[in-house]
Amino acid sequence: MIAVVVPAYRVAHQILSVIARIGPEISRVYVVDDCCPEGSGTFVEQHCTDRRVVVLRNAVNQGVGGAVMTGYVAAIAGGADIIVKIDGDGQMDPALLPHFVAPIAEGWADYTKGNRFYDLKHIHRMPRVRLVGNSVLSLFAKVSTGYWNVFDPANGYTAIDAKVAAHVPLDKVSRRYFFETDMLFRLNTLRAVVVDVPLDAVYGEEQSSLCISRVALEFFGKHARNLAKRIFYDYFLRDMSAASFQLVIGAALLAFGVVFGAVEWMSSIVQNTAKPLGTVMLAALPVLVGLQLMLAFLNYDVANVPTRPVSRFLPDVKRQGHEAQEAEHVAQRSR
Repeated sequence: MIAVVVPAYRVAHQILSVIARIGPEISRVYVVDDCCPEGSGTFVEQHCTDRRVVVLRNAVNQGVGGAVMTGYVAAIAGGADIIVKIDGDGQMDPALLPHFVAPIAEGWADYTKGNRFYDLKHIHRMPRVRLVGNSVLSLFAKVSTGYWNVFDPANGYTAIDAKVAAHVPLDKVSRRYFFETDMLFRLNTLRAVVVDVPLDAVYGEEQSSLCISRVALEFFGKHARNLAKRIFYDYFLRDMSAASFQLVIGAALLAFGVVFGAVEWMSSIVQNTAKPLGTVMLAALPVLVGLQLMLAFLNYDVANVPTRPVSRFLPDVKRQGHEAQEAEHVAQRSR
């Protein structure tokens, strides 16, 4: 069973068209009214005749992440095997749903996401500010999430195996603009396989509500936090390898060389005397060796991207709320 989650916030004018283009291979469509001031949920209930649609509501606005988490919980309880998330503003073509579902259904991916950078001929459609911003965010995301093989982390067209979704700590996933990247970090802690799906960049007249200057420091802090957690989980808590020692020894040598060299350099300036060659080498060698060890660790980390889907080994999702969910759905459609 394939379910689709559609966050609904200020999309009353587009959402019916999106739902109408969702193919018959989808069994359930969860429209999540994220406390929308336009009443998107009520609008769908009043004007949509598609019997697959279930409207969910958040009492307070939780952002796109919160809306998706609400949809995930309902889809898991409703018995979904694969859960696809698309936006309700019409920028994501529902006809591409099979391309996102296929890698998961065929068992060689746990999570798929769109990548608007595959076709270089279409990249010019992306506004220049977004192009640069996405490139920078992609680099930071690669470092903090450990998925060096994926790009365009902010892309919200995604699909996930329901068994994997059930093991993600949904209550800890970032609720707002950092949602997509934080989701990748959480997936890495499960060693889930993530695959990019080529996607054309399509933009309408709407303006992004994301203010880079306002969230830059917040994003940097969250990336740093996730990187520290990932390194600890992957190289010290869950497993230890040669890379663990490369990281510790390399960081120690590099820090010693930089600090010692800086202190000696400042001392030579104050005293207006040249330091002996031995002192220079004592600062330079730890820096050089430390850099080599850090590069070796980085090479190992890049090669350590998950490649074996964990959904094959996870137990079936418990669907205790399946019957209640179905009964509620029937009751809603009969009103």
